[in-house]
Amino acid sequence: MSGRRHLSIRSVITMLAITLAGAVLFKLIHIPLPWLLGPMFGALIGINAIPQRIAWPSPLRSTGMIIVGYTIGLSLTAAALQEMAGQLPYMLLMTVILLLYCGGIAYLVSKVSGMGFKTALMGSVPGGLSQILILAEETEGINITAVTVTQVIRLMMIVICVPLIVFSPILGQVQDAAAVAAAAVHAGTPGWGGLFPNLLLFIPVCIAGAFVGQRIKLPTAYLLGPALGTTALQLAGVHGPALPVAIINIAQLMIGTYVGLMLRPAQLPNKVRTLTLAVISGLLLIIGALGFSLLLTVLEPSISQSTGLLSLAPGGMDQMGIIAHAIHADLSIVAGYQLFRMFFIFFVVPPLLRLIFRIKPGETKRRGAA
Repeated sequence: MSGRRHLSIRSVITMLAITLAGAVLFKLIHIPLPWLLGPMFGALIGINAIPQRIAWPSPLRSTGMIIVGYTIGLSLTAAALQEMAGQLPYMLLMTVILLLYCGGIAYLVSKVSGMGFKTALMGSVPGGLSQILILAEETEGINITAVTVTQVIRLMMIVICVPLIVFSPILGQVQDAAAVAAAAVHAGTPGWGGLFPNLLLFIPVCIAGAFVGQRIKLPTAYLLGPALGTTALQLAGVHGPALPVAIINIAQLMIGTYVGLMLRPAQLPNKVRTLTLAVISGLLLIIGALGFSLLLTVLEPSISQSTGLLSLAPGGMDQMGIIAHAIHADLSIVAGYQLFRMFFIFFVVPPLLRLIFRIKPGETKRRGAA
């Protein structure tokens, strides 16, 4: 028992050393979001090179998500919530357009590759990975491996490509970098002294929110629960202190490492074909999200292009929230759009897919039992 525990601790320390090296390297070569992307690439290399010698406990990833959830909750002030309410028609419009676009991608992939439309559609739905996989298991004619790989690679591509697009001249982020830096200096960097005593109240609320959210099966409970708890405290008049950069960096490392461990190319059947289709599908989704973000800025000029892209990018809300925080985008708008799509996919998409596929929940299980 003690030997296994020693090996586990040593594996976590090895993983931490690799991810720290990745973060430092990415920072030295000036890659955007080095504390997220560096650990992600480090973990990806480590899990494929020395899989038996590294480990990253899920509670570390959950801790990172709680920290990001708290940061998102800080942005959801009364004024921000009122602004989000005014955005609801656009949220619905953009979500429906994005889902229809994903359906079109699935149709093209199924025709070009010979993959079944059901499998291609399940792999193209933007978000709700766990819910989509559960639904896929209940549906006849679905290649679960292909769906999982496509969804994971889509997430990886979003996490890699969106920061590069946001920090590129495409959205003008390079030109705005000096202004953002000047504003950050003027506003002052959050310090450790301002955290207490209020943070002592927010910590148990965030932890409780995470566990309650998990108990009632909220999507991404460790992110959404703390965000809602932080928002409630702020609306009650309790000021939430901004977190120092070091804490945000630690949260990025925790999440980035976990994401990097999700992709294991060595375990894929038909590697070239599956990876090619997944990459093409992911690229089409990114191009679509960029186009829809430009449409959103036309419909709502108050939203910047970078905020629009982060709001509509079909990736995880934790990663999009980290990027929004890093570039001083409108975090409340990003969180609002991402939350709306998350709940839409969680509650509306599965019944629609069941209707489209004409399946009954649990039908597969009954057949298996028979």
